[in-house]
Amino acid sequence: MGDIKSVWMLTREYRGIAGAGGVKDVSRELSEALARAGHDVTVVMPRYGFIKPEDAGFSSLGPRFEVDMDYTREERRETVQFWQKEINRVRLVLVESGRFSEKQDVYTYTEAEEKTDPTHKKGMGHYDYFAMNILLQKSALGLCLYQGIRPDVFHFQDGHTALAAVLMRELDGFRQYFRNTGAVVTIHNAGKGYHQDVDDLPFAKAITSLPWNVIRNSLLNSSFDPFLAAASYAPINTVSENYARELQETDLDAMTGWLGHALKDRGIRLEGITNGINPSDFDPTNPKKLGLPAEFDPEKGDLHGKELCKRELINRIRAGNIAPCTLHGILDLNTDHPLLTVISRLTEQKGINILADSLEGLLAVEKDFQVVILGTGARDIELHLTALAEHPAYRGRMAVLLGYSPKLANLIYAAGDFFIIPSRYEPCGLTDFMAQLMGNVPIVRSTGGLVKVEDGFNGFSFDDFSPEALSAAIVRALRIYRLSPKVLRKIQVNAIKKIRQEYSWDKVMERYLRLYNLSREARFL
Repeated sequence: MGDIKSVWMLTREYRGIAGAGGVKDVSRELSEALARAGHDVTVVMPRYGFIKPEDAGFSSLGPRFEVDMDYTREERRETVQFWQKEINRVRLVLVESGRFSEKQDVYTYTEAEEKTDPTHKKGMGHYDYFAMNILLQKSALGLCLYQGIRPDVFHFQDGHTALAAVLMRELDGFRQYFRNTGAVVTIHNAGKGYHQDVDDLPFAKAITSLPWNVIRNSLLNSSFDPFLAAASYAPINTVSENYARELQETDLDAMTGWLGHALKDRGIRLEGITNGINPSDFDPTNPKKLGLPAEFDPEKGDLHGKELCKRELINRIRAGNIAPCTLHGILDLNTDHPLLTVISRLTEQKGINILADSLEGLLAVEKDFQVVILGTGARDIELHLTALAEHPAYRGRMAVLLGYSPKLANLIYAAGDFFIIPSRYEPCGLTDFMAQLMGNVPIVRSTGGLVKVEDGFNGFSFDDFSPEALSAAIVRALRIYRLSPKVLRKIQVNAIKKIRQEYSWDKVMERYLRLYNLSREARFL
């Protein structure tokens, strides 16, 4: 089929435009790596209501057409048009429609939307999520036809875009036009609730326009599943080798509704490609870019600036200067004490429930460490953590910052000595990379993509999903900090070298190119 020259990527997130999780980072960094290597890259995503395209430098692309969006027993069409802008050699296209522009967040309703419509509860997923996804996919495929463009390959990010691999092969018009175009689907999280599945089968049939045999052959737990449907038409990968293995070889697949085993039963092997990172994006020798007060270089053992970052973080917490977050607890100005850090969704999937239980025991017996936690999540976990932070016996030792700020996150990465990721399951994990590049040594549960942290080499790890196992790992790390600082320095250096050697996006991109070429083999076309 020849070399891959042009790639179109469909995504609901893109860093710097709209994002909620790791999809935004992969979408941008992989696209830019492909563009640097000389490939023609176009990324298509919705124009959400919070995106002001003209203010962000987008211009009208021109095409305006209608997309079939039938409901059960109701023939319908929706009008779309487009915006475009080039960012770092990547053409970014926004799909304009009323369905997208009324949304004020990527996946969930906001407080302002709840005030306008009380049925749209803050934090609740969009009621029309499936229709949003189908509109994006049909619009992108239609734009190619309108412009006379036949990409060499489409890359569909997560369940929100996975069905496009089916639409381009099954719908009349698309089927003929894209007969030589490959498709790849990446699963960022296969957990229940992330599939974008729908159990209203007549609705799925109507709005996708797919044949009944495709709908019925793509059921997982009686629900029409985009991942299961797409796997018959395109190579499908997850964002780490170990997560792919866990989903098809272990009982961890129960958390997906047994998607991995359903694929395996059909003879479909999940590929695993561990996400990369651009080390320059988190390089503390360039503090201005990261919003840090001082530069440092953990790879060379120059950590004076890191101590200044810790002092700055503690002083900002003490002054309450943490907008837009809300502060619970306080920290004493003890920069010589090891600082445990967490930046995460505060959920059971991320293991923050066992972290709360672990800290409840450790704060009582280990007297000279401090903790900073940044994030939001489940209300019960938030309450457990804030109660610990505000407990009189632990005053000055723990601060919980409910909310999120990229600049605060960078300061926490830079200030911390240890970065805790106790996930119940973790498809890949990128925060461990970010922490390592700033000399913040990860303490992780060895699951999914977190197995790239090797115990005692580039971080610390533990196996059992329990407060006791996490506590033991933290105690080991604290002991190394106090008694063997040279060992800790070696771990910091090893971590950065491993990232540069194995996980830069320019290296990871080559694995995706091989998958792109595989997608253009006869069995997928």
